[in-house]
Amino acid sequence: MSPASPKAKRRKLPWYLRPFKWLFWFIVASVVWVLVYAVVPPPVTFTMLADGNGITKDWTGLSRIDRNMVAAAIAAEDGKFCSHDGFDRDAIEQAIERNAKGKRMRGGSTISQQTAKNVFLWQGSGWTRYVRKVPEVWFTFLIEKIWGKRRIMEVYLNVAETGLGTYGVEAGAQRYFKHGAGKLTPAEAARIAAILPLPKKREAVSPSGFTRRYGNTIRARIGVVKRDGLDACIYK
Repeated sequence: MSPASPKAKRRKLPWYLRPFKWLFWFIVASVVWVLVYAVVPPPVTFTMLADGNGITKDWTGLSRIDRNMVAAAIAAEDGKFCSHDGFDRDAIEQAIERNAKGKRMRGGSTISQQTAKNVFLWQGSGWTRYVRKVPEVWFTFLIEKIWGKRRIMEVYLNVAETGLGTYGVEAGAQRYFKHGAGKLTPAEAARIAAILPLPKKREAVSPSGFTRRYGNTIRARIGVVKRDGLDACIYK
């Protein structure tokens, strides 16, 4: 029997097994990606690249961000940040019930989910939002297991959109208050947190209407977050 020719074609994987091959490589690539960003600041995100207003950002370590900003983010976006595993199931159920009743659309995403979306995925609208949810769950699971709460908060506060073409609380603080994120007052931190859901439509300086009222509510909650240790996982 003659030896096999080096040019002999390799046997192709059956078509019904190919999706598993793709899934395997997706898992490997995503884990490596998350491991890299566990120590390296994400240089850019898909949201930034798609922003026609340009990109203004300045990576700032969590130790140089005022605790008021951390407390404001938790108060505004995710009161159970330190106690959940990346998913607030109660908030998700409430959002589903509210949306099913035809009320104003409201998500149940945690800070961990928002970070996963902002860093690794896309914003999307309509049906693309639902397509995004599957990888969003996976990346949320990964960053919770690999990064931990402190790193998640650090990345979140550096990639969250805080204004037109503005990303991160350092750039937001400089834009609105002319000083860094290291010395934000409770009122200033609350105003930045109040615009996070709609940074292109809300202003942190001289806010009015809902933004002003919401900012005042967040400011009051900052004290509760600190008093009840809702940010304890950040400052162990």
